[in-house]
Amino acid sequence: MKKSNAAPLQPETVRLNRFISNSGLCSRREADEHIREGLISVNGTVVTDLATKVSLRDDVRYKNKRLTAEKKVYILMNKPKDYVTTVKDPHAERTVLDLLGPGLRERVYPVGRLDKATTGVLLLTNDGELTGKLTHPKYKRRKIYHVFLDRSVTKGDLVKLTEGLDIDGETVAADAVSYADAEDKTQIGIELHSGQNRIVRRLFEHLGYRIRKLDRVYFAGLTKKNVQRGKWRFLNEKEIVMLKRGIF
Repeated sequence: MKKSNAAPLQPETVRLNRFISNSGLCSRREADEHIREGLISVNGTVVTDLATKVSLRDDVRYKNKRLTAEKKVYILMNKPKDYVTTVKDPHAERTVLDLLGPGLRERVYPVGRLDKATTGVLLLTNDGELTGKLTHPKYKRRKIYHVFLDRSVTKGDLVKLTEGLDIDGETVAADAVSYADAEDKTQIGIELHSGQNRIVRRLFEHLGYRIRKLDRVYFAGLTKKNVQRGKWRFLNEKEIVMLKRGIF
């Protein structure tokens, strides 16, 4: 048998912040902050150099918890009422992760939050970098909600929503707002990109309305079409590419 003169194959290396992001811990930008703060170790040694590269074989840890570069998973869920979107909540009876079942090996996390009573489109993934882009206000990802209120909404209040309302010292304006049903003015469709917590409820409460039902029908190009309430599906390749390109 002839001996090969070829050099042994070396494990593929990636930037440390990419490895951390691929683990699902956070975005690359946040990973850089963790590295600077000395919270990341590689093979037992604390690393603060942002240019560090690692392989999949390396022992990379955050606060001594080992990170693994898992296969990327992207899930679209039609969230039902009475499920919380936090991963761990000692006071919650049910979280959206309970709906995934035991067959999913990868750890995924909700992108942003829908409060317990809100239903509709929810994205879950272990792609920390994409999560950062989808939730950071500067990217202005579109969200559309179908709002059911306790009384008819006046045209004047629709104008106020588009002109902007002061919510905790910040002016928040809807990108678009209209009646969702021409015959029922208690139903409103509202589009906005604000990332403030419970912002739709707070906008209408500011105007003196009470929300009876709130359903997110669109998020960053994704809809709940053909996904029954409480069910989920994997995104297809086209949807993943569009999300990463940020065209929505």
